[in-house]
Amino acid sequence: MRPLLAERGCTVAPDIRLRTLAEVIDHLGASGQTGIIDGTEVRVRRPAAGRKDREKFISGKNKQNAVKSMVVTDAEGRLLFCSPAEPASCTDITHARKLGLVELLADGPAVEILADAGYQGLGAQTGGRVVTPPHRKFKKNSPEWYEEMHERQRKAHSSRRIRVEHGIGHLKNWRSLARHHGRREHMSDIIQAAAGLLSHQQAATASGTRT
Repeated sequence: MRPLLAERGCTVAPDIRLRTLAEVIDHLGASGQTGIIDGTEVRVRRPAAGRKDREKFISGKNKQNAVKSMVVTDAEGRLLFCSPAEPASCTDITHARKLGLVELLADGPAVEILADAGYQGLGAQTGGRVVTPPHRKFKKNSPEWYEEMHERQRKAHSSRRIRVEHGIGHLKNWRSLARHHGRREHMSDIIQAAAGLLSHQQAATASGTRT
């Protein structure tokens, strides 16, 4: 059942499902919506001793064995896409590049994508379509007026992209994503299946129908 549910993609309307990142970008462009991206990690069992790829599952952020997936939501926090899982040592920006986000935004419709500091650098590669928190121009001894301005800009950006955290929070409520004790090879199907089911529930709630 897992592969079948994973292939369904994310439901955004009763008759619209998004299965690929390219379809998500086209949907955002056609509807004029803002997208929000972020990475999320799921803890997994540590690979057996002696395996050559044992260290690649260690997260640089949380220092634990995990896999990572990139999540895309709309401005309301509704799930639009959840990528296949990658080992957690893969950085957020590298994962986005592997998924082809830069090419899709550079060649596709004019879409605004909000992201956190882990994706800084994509803005320049996509013509400003990926919006990240402002860089600090002063590393030390910065003027007081600059600190105030930078803090206002940072908070304004954070308040716009907080919805993706809510979407990820709903996704991680699924018990199988709290911590996975099974085979790591199944994680892509599991997280994409959960995302598809959650998005179907969100779409049904938004349309006022019961499932």
